Amino acid sequence: MAFVTGLFLLDAPASALNNLGSIPGERVDNTAGVKMILTPDGKAFPYVSAQAFRYWVRTTAERRVPGWKAAPVIREEKIAYTDSNPLRWWDDDLFGYMRAPTKRGSRETRGGGGTAEQESVTSTVEPVTRSSPFRVSTLVSIAPVKITTDFGVMARHEGDPVPFEHQLYRTTLQGLFSLDLHACGTFSYRNKAGYRHLDEPRIKEAQELQLEHLEQEKAYRLPLPERIQRIRALFEALALLEGGAKLAIHYTDVAPVLCLLAVTRGGNHLFGHVIGARGGVPQIKREALRETLTVMRAEILSPLYVGWVRGYLDEQREEIEQDLASLDLAHVIRHPREAFRAFGDDLAQPANSFWFE
Repeated sequence: MAFVTGLFLLDAPASALNNLGSIPGERVDNTAGVKMILTPDGKAFPYVSAQAFRYWVRTTAERRVPGWKAAPVIREEKIAYTDSNPLRWWDDDLFGYMRAPTKRGSRETRGGGGTAEQESVTSTVEPVTRSSPFRVSTLVSIAPVKITTDFGVMARHEGDPVPFEHQLYRTTLQGLFSLDLHACGTFSYRNKAGYRHLDEPRIKEAQELQLEHLEQEKAYRLPLPERIQRIRALFEALALLEGGAKLAIHYTDVAPVLCLLAVTRGGNHLFGHVIGARGGVPQIKREALRETLTVMRAEILSPLYVGWVRGYLDEQREEIEQDLASLDLAHVIRHPREAFRAFGDDLAQPANSFWFE
């Protein structure tokens, strides 16, 4: 099986992209803190949770990617779930879901482009779960930082001002992702946790759509052009990525400034150890990258796609371009948006259809 294996960097010059709420015991009652990992020696590594990052991708896809089909969200008292129908909804396909049969009590449907009356919620007679083909890491600072606390007041009223504080940081965040190409658009009905993507109503719908039946695998599969369309839309969302907390006062462009990705055999990550830091500045470990691309050459099924914004680490870019040329490895070095789109174009090439098997 083939996977898209990728790494990306987000530049956070003065940011608070993912927060944890008020910090008890601070000098001001309403002090908002950032999420961070503390090491035993007290060093702080700010991070953005994988849940927050996936939310950014979903909402960017809904807002910015033409044709994206977002699943409606159903709320019933204390639980909420998506329609959990990957045949219809692209995010249910790519991000996974979990849903159990529930009583038809008072419920509210949101999202997916319509109201409860407009959306046809799929009946569920058995629990259905789908492990996400799109896997992401926590986005973690490449180096420890000293967290800054900013003091402010609300003073647009008569009387004493109301003080407040919040934390922020300056760093570069690194994230990893992996996409199981075979799993995209392929839906199992095996009676096993994580693999029961379809119950009887969904199987019936797959049959009505005349999807390919993989009898030995106990699965139904979308036509290849539709699978490619969904994956290209996902990477378009990554290219246009928007999101983050406190953007009103710490506006941060969270679109990747540097990314590496390739199609590989198996899901082991190639690039997890090729980025370091010196004085808090990202450093591409040239020897580590050369070793990875040399040792894993037989596992790499595609060109290496490098997205790199001009003006960001330009002196290192020249060195990496020279290294890749010396390796005689097919590669693309462009702006991240162009690199993601070049990958999408290669997905659609008939010669690369074996990536989806």
